[in-house]
Amino acid sequence: MNPGVNLLCILVCIISVTCDRVYVHPFHLFTNHESCKKLEDKEWLMKTFVPTSIESHITPAYEESVRNKSEEEPQILGVDYLKDSAYVLGARIYRKLAEMFPGENILLSPTSIYQSLLIFYLGASGHTANELQSLLGFNLPSVSQDCTSKIDGHKILPVLRTISNPNKVDEVHFSKLFCLFSAPNVHLSESFVHELAFANINFYVRAVDFTNLTWAGEQIDFFVKNKNIQKSKNLLTDMDPASNLLFATYTQLKVVVKGASLLSEPQEFWTDSETQVFVPMMTVTGSFEHKFDNDLNLSVIKIAVGESIFLLLLQPINNEDLSSAEAQYSFQPSYLWLQKLSLRRINLTLPNVSFENVYNLQDPLNKMGLSELLGKSANFSMMSNANLNVRKIINHQLLELRPGEADRAENPTEPNEDTETLKVTLNKPFLLAVHEKESCTLLYFGRVINPFR
Repeated sequence: MNPGVNLLCILVCIISVTCDRVYVHPFHLFTNHESCKKLEDKEWLMKTFVPTSIESHITPAYEESVRNKSEEEPQILGVDYLKDSAYVLGARIYRKLAEMFPGENILLSPTSIYQSLLIFYLGASGHTANELQSLLGFNLPSVSQDCTSKIDGHKILPVLRTISNPNKVDEVHFSKLFCLFSAPNVHLSESFVHELAFANINFYVRAVDFTNLTWAGEQIDFFVKNKNIQKSKNLLTDMDPASNLLFATYTQLKVVVKGASLLSEPQEFWTDSETQVFVPMMTVTGSFEHKFDNDLNLSVIKIAVGESIFLLLLQPINNEDLSSAEAQYSFQPSYLWLQKLSLRRINLTLPNVSFENVYNLQDPLNKMGLSELLGKSANFSMMSNANLNVRKIINHQLLELRPGEADRAENPTEPNEDTETLKVTLNKPFLLAVHEKESCTLLYFGRVINPFR
């Protein structure tokens, strides 16, 4: 069995017991009851269209139709299984990114990665659908090798929307943009695009000429910036001009640490044992949930951000390095970080953080031995009647961690004579995790090696 599926089963069992609830496998909630013959007929009867050029200023009809879609009731069934599946997939991707980018900042959104691959699953048939189904955590037997998966991705999408779109709070700014760029001569399925587009999700489909990569990159950059998404790194580096499909996800996470104030002078931050940089830092004193965990070799601080979001700051202790802490995300359920926290009065000093992280999702998949999953031999006949050549699935992440704008600069905090106040300074690499409070869904996870790289 796939090692990721083994890990998922272990995590699900542990979480089910720990949370003291009866676990019901949700496969029946997402089953597609159509026969393979009916699914094949859908491919032959597919209505297609050519996306509007990225240069056009006219809103295409397929986007206008989205505004008339009725909003579905929020989905609650299957939430626990999907958030656990996204957690495991995110952990597998993170482990490979950490190997690929040693000594660099990393930020990923497990739910966004899961949603990106689900989008390709919706357009897949045959062996490609079966392999993607297994990667997404639904390792069900197929009727035959050529039979499309029996899991209905359209039933999963509304649940994913529920767990990946937390309630808006003043202290957190979430922004997410999905873009599907196809070559000018590629026809896409109308039903495929319509199913992906929701009234409250920024999803755009445009035609781009990839034969001139410099021009195409400039057009994509201009288009994205007009959608109020910061983008500065070139998405098309090393892209094959023969490609005819590019999928890109842009997410921004901006967190305001309430009550924090900016220190008047930059402070030292050790990127490794021999290298230091001077960066802006902020300080905040208050009551936070905290623990020094000698079993996990971690210092953990939990910071409430509004009513529905909380932030975890994790830093190694006992002379452990960051890799041992990262391994816990890859091999253990994150609820262990939340156990045995106790309320402490803490004077916390931490850096302002601002960096962007861009990677091609196909690269870690290749490292996982899945190079053919989305390659030239993949079958995406439910997405298009053309032979799709998907060369890149871009994930672009922006992270900002800062004090409130109204907070004034202060001098570094002097040692507090009150022995009950714990002084914690994050002046070396640390991990951060952003969770939705009610479901405890992991929305973002990353490491900060250099706060301003």
